[in-house]
Amino acid sequence: MFQVLGRIGRRRVLQGSTAAFVAFGLLLWWLLPLGESSPGGTVTFSTGTRTGVYQLYGELLQKALAKDMPRLDVKLLNSEGSQENVARVATGEADFTIAAADAVEKYKLAGGPGADQLRGCARLYDDYMHVVVPRASSVDSIRDLRGKKVAVGQPGSGVRLIAGHVLEAAGLDLGKDITPVSEGIGTMPKLLEEGKIDAFFWSGGLPTSAVTDLSTSVDIRLVPIDEDLIAKLHKQGRESRYYRAAVMPADAYPKAQAGTAVPTLAVANLLVTRADTDAELTEGLTRTVIDSRDRIGGEVHAAQLVDLRTAIYTDPLDLHEGARRYYRSVKP
Repeated sequence: MFQVLGRIGRRRVLQGSTAAFVAFGLLLWWLLPLGESSPGGTVTFSTGTRTGVYQLYGELLQKALAKDMPRLDVKLLNSEGSQENVARVATGEADFTIAAADAVEKYKLAGGPGADQLRGCARLYDDYMHVVVPRASSVDSIRDLRGKKVAVGQPGSGVRLIAGHVLEAAGLDLGKDITPVSEGIGTMPKLLEEGKIDAFFWSGGLPTSAVTDLSTSVDIRLVPIDEDLIAKLHKQGRESRYYRAAVMPADAYPKAQAGTAVPTLAVANLLVTRADTDAELTEGLTRTVIDSRDRIGGEVHAAQLVDLRTAIYTDPLDLHEGARRYYRSVKP
């Protein structure tokens, strides 16, 4: 009799264990759908100069994607900046990048290879044009740069593109009226500190650490770009229409600005890919970009300005289908 009861007890224990296992499996199925998995493979993300904001943003996004899409291997590729980034994605050398809207428009207008394949995923944050000089400099306006030795960014950078337009609006020719120096943000501050250049152009998010660091060791100030100059930029047409009047807040670079806001121009940065990029991958990457805003913004302060309400506006590019799916999924 005791043997029979023992067998009945063991049977009930096994039945109870099986029921519990089934219930646990159903719970997992509800929380983590077994039929779904994150996209895998390898993608290349073209960033920027090693010390620039694009590079830091890329590194932080790479970490965020490692958590959200663990099967995806993201390779970062340094570049000179926006113009090179656009060309890389358009021609398939890179899968994703960040590029300023004016550089995208320039490539499209020039009919660059693969230009018709470019698509937007998100509008990220604005770059602000910095024109940096020593505080004792005689340069008070862009026109005063005539005859000066000025760092204007590398040939493939967005800085070079904007600098050329700004100088033209001020009646100066980049190749004739100044001595242009093809250097990026990694070397510009040191050159200014050593007196090897008189000024430098830089386009980046606020604040850019290299400018902040320079202001702590050298007495510098920022040259204004006033609304009259912005109006002349807009008259140039083409990619110049993507520049807007902006104000650099007084607390962007406290030591350089001495409590004074500085008028300048701003241009939107876009997350860019190609039309043939996998839709599921693009949807997931766009989601991570929006969801990781605060994490990335802790180190790239400009990234805190990424806004779901405006991210969808990727002019001059059409939205990628995968990005469109993401925005539809989160629409109230």
